Amino acid sequence: MTSLIALDDATLLHRVAVGDKRVALEELYRRYAHRVFEFGLRLLGDRGLAEELVQETFLRLWRTADRFDVSRGSVAAYLFMLARSLAGDLLRRPSSRSFQPECAESGELPAANATDPMLTRLVVDQAMDSLSPAHREVLVLSYQGDLTQAAIAEILAVPLGTVKTRTYYALRALKLALAERGIHG
Repeated sequence: MTSLIALDDATLLHRVAVGDKRVALEELYRRYAHRVFEFGLRLLGDRGLAEELVQETFLRLWRTADRFDVSRGSVAAYLFMLARSLAGDLLRRPSSRSFQPECAESGELPAANATDPMLTRLVVDQAMDSLSPAHREVLVLSYQGDLTQAAIAEILAVPLGTVKTRTYYALRALKLALAERGIHG
């Protein structure tokens, strides 16, 4: 049997997807749990919520392992995208935030039109999908993952200069893709 330590992340996640849920997932957990915790601590500002984020992220990874597409990015990017999404869920959960009686008592709704941000998000998602996997990966980790370029270099196991170059060209490509879709600026 091949040592799990020698296997790359995509192979481990594939093994999770085909049924090796325990051993392969434990190896991915060993590799990434601390980084997901630190990421959660930065996003959530609470150790308890960060610990919960780690548990929920790996549970979601386990449940969605068969949906991972290596052509769209790395396992690390997928994992941090899951964590980012779950962090938002944790923050929106009523038990994670303080009660604000003035909002509840007034019954007022936000004045902003919710459709505009939703349409913009769809266009941005389409533009992001048009990028190469390497370019999309650095932008997802940078903006959705709220990670520094040094942290991205560590996660992707590439030199910092590579991350900087990919980010530069990714932003140029994204700007062009957005302009093609009518978003300028």
